Amino acid sequence: MRKFDTKVQHLKYKVLREVARQAWKDTLLDNLLDIPKTIVPGNTPTMRCCVYKERAILSERVKLAMGGDPENPNVIEVIEIACDECPMGGYEVTNSCRGCLAHRCEDVCKRDAITFDNNHVAHIDKSKCVDCGACAKVCPFTAIINRKRPCQNACKVKAISMNENKAAKIDNDKCIACGACVYQCPFGAIMDKSYILDAIDIIKKSNKNEKFKVYALVAPSISSQFTYAKLGQVISGLKELGFYTVIEAALGADMVAYAESTELAEKGFLTSSCCPAFVDYVHKNFLDLAEHVSHNLSPMATIAKYIKETDKDSKIIFIGPCTAKKAEIQKENVRPYVDVVLTFEELQALFDSKDVDITTLPEDVLDNASYFGRIFARSGGLSDAVAQGLKEHGIEDFELKAVPCDGIEECKIALLKKRKGVLDGNFIEGMACIGGCIGGAGCLTHGEKSKSEVDKYGMEAYEKTISNAISMLK
Repeated sequence: MRKFDTKVQHLKYKVLREVARQAWKDTLLDNLLDIPKTIVPGNTPTMRCCVYKERAILSERVKLAMGGDPENPNVIEVIEIACDECPMGGYEVTNSCRGCLAHRCEDVCKRDAITFDNNHVAHIDKSKCVDCGACAKVCPFTAIINRKRPCQNACKVKAISMNENKAAKIDNDKCIACGACVYQCPFGAIMDKSYILDAIDIIKKSNKNEKFKVYALVAPSISSQFTYAKLGQVISGLKELGFYTVIEAALGADMVAYAESTELAEKGFLTSSCCPAFVDYVHKNFLDLAEHVSHNLSPMATIAKYIKETDKDSKIIFIGPCTAKKAEIQKENVRPYVDVVLTFEELQALFDSKDVDITTLPEDVLDNASYFGRIFARSGGLSDAVAQGLKEHGIEDFELKAVPCDGIEECKIALLKKRKGVLDGNFIEGMACIGGCIGGAGCLTHGEKSKSEVDKYGMEAYEKTISNAISMLK
C-alpha cells in the first residue's frame, strides 16, 4: 500500500530518512555529501534535465532536513534552484480567441494593455497589465485565463510572489506557515524546515541518561494516517524508537474544550485558538479582532504544559500534520512546553531510518481522550466539543451559534462579517487547512476517507465524557 499521496512527498521522505539514518549512527557529517548520490545513484537523472542539477537540488533538500536557514525565521522556505519550471503566470490569451469584432477585452482594459494582430487576435502587454482580470470576465469565449503558479493558487493569504530570478518568494509578514504551498508545489521547491535531528538528539540522550523521559505527543489526526498498518502498531513503533510513552494531544483538546466553553459563555463571543495558522492570520490581518481569540493555549501546548509541570525533567516531541506547529513552538508562551515538532512525514522517515517495520509489531493502545477531543482533527469537531463542554458545565442559558470555518478563505469571510457586525454566530472555529487538521501539509495522505477514520477513532471513546477524560489527570 502506498504510504504517500505524491512522489514529491516520497522524495522529501527519502532525504529525511537518509539524514536520520546517518544521525542515528553519528555519521551524518562524514557522509553528508554522499546523501544525494545515495538517493540518485549512477549518472542517469530521474526527475531533472541532468543528474548534476538533480543532486544540487537534493543538497538543498538535505539542508532543509537539517533545519534550513537559521537566518530565516519562517519555517517554510523556497529551494530557489528547484523553482524554475513553472510559467511566470498572469493573464494570457489562449488559442480560443476568435478575433471577434466586439473587442470587449480592449474596451474594459484601463491600462491599454490589449492590442490585436493582423488576424484580430488579442495580445496582452505584460509590461502594462496589472492582473486585474477585467478582460477575462468580459471575454465571451473565455479565451483569457489566469495562469497562476500552483503555489500562488494554494496560498490564500497572498504571501507568494516572484523574485527577480522568477522563483517563488515568500513574504514572511503575510505567511501563516499553513504549508498549503508545500503540499501543492509539483516540484517540491517549497518545503518546511525539519527538526528531525533535534528529535533524534533528544531520544539518543534519553537512552544514555535516564534522568529525563521523552514523551511522544500525537495529534488526533494520526488515526487517519499510516493506513498500511494499525494505529496500535504505530504506537508500538514510537516506543520502539525510544519514546518513554505516547500521549494523545486529544486529551489537551478535551481540556481546551472544557475551558473554552466557559470562556465563551462569559465573554459572549470568541474565536478558537487551536489552529496556530488561523491565530497568526487573525493577528496579521484582523488585529482589531485579536482580542476575541480564546486565551486558551492550543491542545498541543495545553497538555504539554501539564506534562512538563508534572514531570519537570520531561522532553516533549509533538507529532502531527501541521507545519504551523513548528512556528507555534517558537512563541514565548509555548516554547517552554514543547521541545520539537515533527510531521507524520517525518515520523515515517524516523521509522524507516531505524528499520522499524510497524506492520510486524504488536498493537499498543491509546486511551487518554474522549470522543470530543479526538474529533478536533476535522472541521466542525471543535464546535461539537465546545457544545458538549457547555452541556457538561450545566450552562443552559447560553445558546451556542458556532461558525465552523473549513479553510482560510471561509475564515476570512467569517472574520469580515464579524468586523462589519453581520456575523450570525458567537463562536468562530478557525481551521486554516481544508478539512481541518486532516488536511495538513505534513500528512502522509489526504482525502475524505481521513474524516471517516477520525470519526471512527473518536467513536472508540464515545462512552467517555470530556469530564471523564480530564479527571484522569487528577
